[in-house]
Amino acid sequence: MSHVPIEVQLKTLPSNPGVYQFYDDSSTILYVGKAKNLKKRVSSYFNKKQEYGKTRVMVKKIARIDHIVVPTESDALLLENNLIKKYRPRYNVLLKDDKSYPWICIKKERFPRIFPTRKYIKDGSEYFGPYTSMKTVRTLLDLIKSVYPLRTCNYDLADEKIKASKYKLCLEYHLGNCMAPCEGLQSVEEYDRQVADIRDIVKGNFKSSLQYFKGQMKYLASEMKYEEAQLIKDKIDVLENYQVKTTVVNPKINNVDVFSIISDEAFAYVNFLQLSHGSIVRSHTLEIKKKLDEENEHLLQLAIIEIRNRFASESKELYLPFNVTVEPHLKVTIPQLGDKKKILDLSIRNAKFFRQERFKQIMILDPDRHVNRIMAQMKKDLRLSQEPRHIECFDNSNIQGSNPVAACVVFRDGKPIKKEYRHYNIKTVDGPDDFASMEEVVFRRYKRLLAEEQSLPQLIVIDGGKGQLSSALKSLDILGLRGKIAIIGIAKRLEEIYFPYDSIPLYLDKKSESLKIIQQLRNEAHRFGITFHRNKRSAAAINSELESIEGIGEKTAEELLKKFKSVKRIKEASIEELTKNVGFSKAKKIYNKFH
Repeated sequence: MSHVPIEVQLKTLPSNPGVYQFYDDSSTILYVGKAKNLKKRVSSYFNKKQEYGKTRVMVKKIARIDHIVVPTESDALLLENNLIKKYRPRYNVLLKDDKSYPWICIKKERFPRIFPTRKYIKDGSEYFGPYTSMKTVRTLLDLIKSVYPLRTCNYDLADEKIKASKYKLCLEYHLGNCMAPCEGLQSVEEYDRQVADIRDIVKGNFKSSLQYFKGQMKYLASEMKYEEAQLIKDKIDVLENYQVKTTVVNPKINNVDVFSIISDEAFAYVNFLQLSHGSIVRSHTLEIKKKLDEENEHLLQLAIIEIRNRFASESKELYLPFNVTVEPHLKVTIPQLGDKKKILDLSIRNAKFFRQERFKQIMILDPDRHVNRIMAQMKKDLRLSQEPRHIECFDNSNIQGSNPVAACVVFRDGKPIKKEYRHYNIKTVDGPDDFASMEEVVFRRYKRLLAEEQSLPQLIVIDGGKGQLSSALKSLDILGLRGKIAIIGIAKRLEEIYFPYDSIPLYLDKKSESLKIIQQLRNEAHRFGITFHRNKRSAAAINSELESIEGIGEKTAEELLKKFKSVKRIKEASIEELTKNVGFSKAKKIYNKFH
């Protein structure tokens, strides 16, 4: 069918729900997608100009379109997931997680053993999990063993073998870790009741265990067996303690799967919390590598199917941040307030923490990749023609017009390069005129860079709104740099970003990394400028205090400060010490002034 033109293939597509597959001219599968209406969805790839680069590249490669019609959209979703896992097409998202997870196994045997395993064997045994870490499994098993004495041996405890006294008491019995069912000292009924309680605990339900032990404790206390009653009370404390740690929501919230998603340019992170009897029995975050500009709705759909399959979830209700199509038998709740909203917020927080951890790991293991991602994001957010690898930011500092100065700070690859920072004394402007000062400094900076044939930045950030930005633009015009360097202004009050000749500012997301880097630039320029300004003002104040003495000029004041380091020491100096440096006549005047 590859010889049939794409236009013809599109015309023959049905308008039913289904799954479509794109192939290139060598019959290699490129992409699998699902649609409510196959004809509309597939045609949309070819009808509109694709904004996202990778989508454009993929569309050019499509030579053949196959499709499978299914009864409903949710069927399409399941089929799409299976085909992606089967064929792993180049342009489909990559669900990055293929490790094996631990389970808790209750072995199908007389007097069942309970142990951790990574192998799921279909032999009739019960498996609980999988758990996201072996640490969780061990914590749970330690809790169970501290409350219930269970056998750890792998003997065949058939009734006839026990009656034939085939086995002898072992150390575990003497340590109190096992009740010796091998010697007939514990009945099958009593052991099975323990296993039933353990089954509940693993599911997050501590109710029946606590009720049983509280009944036992009261009975033993009434029989005046206080030591035994205390042992039972210790077990109740262990269970209640563990339950408090795991219960984070309303105990009425039972058997619910909670999903949330956060995403950036390259990855999405889907967090899954499984709730049972008000306890979180499982938490897991799935990292999804984006290939095209996939929407969160689609990624969340895929993740829900993948995670529920992987963890064999049987929950019939989902809490989600927004509505997506799922299997018809599942109830979807989008919490707005109360305990349900709290648990959804907790899931979002888990996804964010996971993302932060991954970023930190990437920064350590592959710093270039981290920088590349941020630069690509800034280019997109600020509508730049190239990545801003070299950024310079300007800030004016003048307080009541005294000692006007300016600062220029330099960032390369999103990091400050302090040796390239520059201070400027304003030379051509009288009084506090921010706009004229900005014009002067920008002109001086880039005139010098051009004269010295140094590299120019890809982006200039001006600390200020439209006025300061216009002033800086005048200087770029004079130097012939308009259009060669991107320039923006950032206004302090609402963090508005202004572009040349655009009166409507851009508001970046407060959490965006692009805004954080611009804020860091602005704050660094401000700090650097203010420090210089303070030093100038204090030097001017010191000099003026000495120069106010009749007969003491600027040169004498500087010589004294070089020798004595501060005005305080000059004040404390004897007339003899002063005479050594400036002669008796001046020394007398200075000494008399301060004494």
